[in-house]
Amino acid sequence: MIAFSLRLAVSGGREAVARLLMIAAAVAVGVGLLLSTFAGVSAIDRANERQLWMNTGVKGATAATSADPLWWGARMDYYRGRTVFRADVAPTGPTSPLPPGLSRLPAPGEYYASPALEKLLRDTPAVELGDRFPGRQVGTLGEDGLPSPDTLALVVGRTADEVKALPRATTVTSLATVLPHDCEYDCYGAGVHGDAMVLVLTVVAAALIFPVLVFIGTATRLSAATREQRYAAIRLVGATPGQVSVISAVESTLAAVIGTALGFGLFAALKPVVADVPFTGDRFIASDLSLTLPQAAGVVLGVPVAAALAARLALRRVTVSPLGVSRRVTPKPPSAWRLAPLVAGLAELGYFVGNRPETTDGQSTAYLTGFVLVMLGLVVSGPWLTMAAARAVARRTRRPAALIAMRRLADDPGAGFRSVAGVVLALFVTTATLAIMSTINANQGMLNGAPEVRKAIVDAPFGNRNDAALLPSVPDRVLARARAVPGFQGIALVHEDPAGTGQRSGRGIVPGLVSCADLAQIPVVGHCAPGAAVAAVDPYQLVGLVDASDREWPAAPVSEAEAAGLPVRMLYATTDGSKAAKEQLRTLFMKEFPHYEARLAEDWSSAGQKKLQGWRQLANVVLLTTLPIAGCSLAVSVVAGLSDRRRPFAMLRLTGAPLRLLRRVVGLESALPLLVVSALAIGTGFAAAAMFLKAQKDYDLVSPGPAYYGLTGFGLAASLGIIASTLPLLKRITGPEAARNG
Repeated sequence: MIAFSLRLAVSGGREAVARLLMIAAAVAVGVGLLLSTFAGVSAIDRANERQLWMNTGVKGATAATSADPLWWGARMDYYRGRTVFRADVAPTGPTSPLPPGLSRLPAPGEYYASPALEKLLRDTPAVELGDRFPGRQVGTLGEDGLPSPDTLALVVGRTADEVKALPRATTVTSLATVLPHDCEYDCYGAGVHGDAMVLVLTVVAAALIFPVLVFIGTATRLSAATREQRYAAIRLVGATPGQVSVISAVESTLAAVIGTALGFGLFAALKPVVADVPFTGDRFIASDLSLTLPQAAGVVLGVPVAAALAARLALRRVTVSPLGVSRRVTPKPPSAWRLAPLVAGLAELGYFVGNRPETTDGQSTAYLTGFVLVMLGLVVSGPWLTMAAARAVARRTRRPAALIAMRRLADDPGAGFRSVAGVVLALFVTTATLAIMSTINANQGMLNGAPEVRKAIVDAPFGNRNDAALLPSVPDRVLARARAVPGFQGIALVHEDPAGTGQRSGRGIVPGLVSCADLAQIPVVGHCAPGAAVAAVDPYQLVGLVDASDREWPAAPVSEAEAAGLPVRMLYATTDGSKAAKEQLRTLFMKEFPHYEARLAEDWSSAGQKKLQGWRQLANVVLLTTLPIAGCSLAVSVVAGLSDRRRPFAMLRLTGAPLRLLRRVVGLESALPLLVVSALAIGTGFAAAAMFLKAQKDYDLVSPGPAYYGLTGFGLAASLGIIASTLPLLKRITGPEAARNG
């Protein structure tokens, strides 16, 4: 029976072969994207594992062993908005732990750099970057210790005394292999876990898979009515329902198997492209884009099985009797209970607004379930909404085309909605994604600070710790070298006030002391009171991200000479804004004061901006994937619907119905469910985004802006254009020969 079914699948001439290849191509596109999504998730997990060693020394991440202790001092450096991980190490014996990607620990005066940092050092003047790192490069840090080919990292060999003097220096007997529970500020290798990124990734994966599944389901139903006619004829000559089911399953499964095989080939071809897309702000290492055995097996087995089930459901009326196709009756109308999944999904998202789970895994489960329920609800409720809208329009119209179209939609709303299901899901995903991104951008988009603040560089104790060893003074030669940097504008020294002579701030912080002559060189942070020689400033407010040039600092009851003799807590320098000037000053300060941390305003938010960049990239990937898939799904559905109904339309033409009337019928049948359910999908997308943002980040929804409305309008117009582009087929497929009984 299977051999006969295979022969039957390709024995219908060019039409059968074309249908088989079309289904296979659709399945291949869906499988290729599905595999790319799975591989992307695996690559993110692998990238996270590759950087766990960077958390060495963090409480809860590093276990104790019997190995020789290793002095470890890790810190994060920055260069032009990019982060540079640096670990200074000093072994105490031959068994001291070895970071991944190294064959040996560097000796004092040596360091290993990642390939990206190695290239950056070659292409960048040493006064801007290279002079920060003592010694010479003796090797390259291997990819086993790098989450991305773009990672900037180095391991520097030092003496034990040199490492001891560094901030947060500690001894370890093993390197970190797990992610600590609290990783907000202490971890350098946190990856995309421990924050809202994992939630966005989870929801994005679901949003990407759903339209793909709809596309595959649509493709496997191509020419369903034609096949029903053929299978009914086979029943008339004596085939049993089971034999017909086998024939239909084999035909659909054959196309799905071919498509799945092509999909794996498409995935292999897409691999280099996917690896170069910075989903999380950095590119993937190509070898990390791999599939697990359960993922590959699930696709290999699941797609053909899904195709066979779709074929079986499509022929559920043929198996009733051999005459079932000729004696079709109106399907049972959908009930309002179809709205239940949609309501349940929105209710779940609403519940978590005030009851957010404590763990990231709990949050992922909660929001993923809610978004999946909403998308499932849109698909399930679509036929009922289509039926309700068609009945409402039918009661208010007298035009023949509208009456025919609305009657057909009311009789079989599932078929009418099925063609636009992919577009509806794409609109929901687009709305929710851009609403979330716009709101996050509105709340975090100014993290880099005001333009004048971005011209400044601050050098302060690592982490701005109050217990850090302060500089007794700043040598004149350092100030002279700073003033010699092209683009330098001014510098102020913030002195410690151990006696508390200045007025305390509202937070109980003892202000620092700045001479008014120095403060005049950096007007972006404020100015002195008239007649004052020394100002009492809040060191924390000096590193703010807003232009505070109108702020007046109170006078301190000390002389300028007395203030100059106090330890230095902070250096605040301003430039003309050129990146070269800022990085050259940073390098100078880091080299002279290694236990201080030279930061720019943009550095304070570097990690946050990287997350935003990753989220924006993910949003682009979702939009650029779901919208074309939805368009293809719509085109395939409309063409398939026309092909399946060629005989009824041909009969209408024989009875005198003009071709333009049939075109209006087809257009209305597709446009009504598209516009009605799309309106619901857009509103639901805004509601889901608002609840997600309020629950996870306590943000109020911000309008996505003109880009979203333009994209939505373009999507709807393109969908209507796709529908219109299929209408010329009516003339060719509804000729007199299509009305003959087969």
